[in-house]
Amino acid sequence: MSGAIIPAVLPANREDLERKLALLAAIPSVARVQIDVVDGKFAAPASWPYAVGAPRSAAAELAAWAREGGALPEPWRIAYEMDLMCLDAERAADEWLALGASRLTFHAESAIDLERFLAAVYRRYGEHCVSVGLALGIGSDLSLIEPHIRQISYVQFMGIATIGRQGQRFDSRVFEKIRAFRARHPGVAVQVDGGVSLENAKKLIALGVSGLVVGSAILRARDPAAAFAKLDAL
Repeated sequence: MSGAIIPAVLPANREDLERKLALLAAIPSVARVQIDVVDGKFAAPASWPYAVGAPRSAAAELAAWAREGGALPEPWRIAYEMDLMCLDAERAADEWLALGASRLTFHAESAIDLERFLAAVYRRYGEHCVSVGLALGIGSDLSLIEPHIRQISYVQFMGIATIGRQGQRFDSRVFEKIRAFRARHPGVAVQVDGGVSLENAKKLIALGVSGLVVGSAILRARDPAAAFAKLDAL
């Protein structure tokens, strides 16, 4: 189980999250799963627990789940990664870490001062021994994250123009962005999120991408296990 293919879940509510995670946990070769957390402010539309309707009760539901000792499925086998598309991202991971998440992806554009932001993240979560990564939007320059490369474990390039929504068309501009980054930082792990498919996965792997985050191409497939297996075979 290499974890090179990372199924992504965008939860509408807790039941939806648990159903999708159970489906993925039933696939023996799934080693990593990404949970998208969208606050409706930095990116939209909001996902659970920020989803419109009863945001306070939803947030309380997540907190209670963590407080009562709940856990994401099989955390000893599956590494859970939180893609925190939130303006208050440095605080948004608390309950998810309690539930078993071990990787935190923060979006570089969500912070006014990335240096201070990352320092706050490590003060808050350093004792949890988490892996921290920075995501970079398709329209953002590499210079936004390059001063902070030594502070992070990986970079996530967004392969779509508008984050927070699954099922969008892949933006080929990411190829050149990855190529330029790999030339400057060959030792930094790179993953791509958004629009990943069988058609573009081979080229991404050839460019040195070690993680492919895939949402709708797996979970919306008629047979999610078969869809995952085809990508994993690459």
